[in-house]
Amino acid sequence: MSIELPQEVADGITVANLKDWRNYLQSELDAWEANPKNELNPNGVWMHPEDVVGNKKYIAACDLLIKAFGG
Repeated sequence: MSIELPQEVADGITVANLKDWRNYLQSELDAWEANPKNELNPNGVWMHPEDVVGNKKYIAACDLLIKAFGG
């Protein structure tokens, strides 16, 4: 079985997925930056340091791809 979509539709789906993922990653960073968990703030938001760096890299990559797809 094969599904064929017009290029504009496929690009639109790609851009929508990339924007959703980018917004999710950014919301994680925003929550962590606003209330980071540490010794003085044990009830804050915790993020693994590798996730902080990774989210920033993925957001930049999403921005680049969204632009490339015309979004």
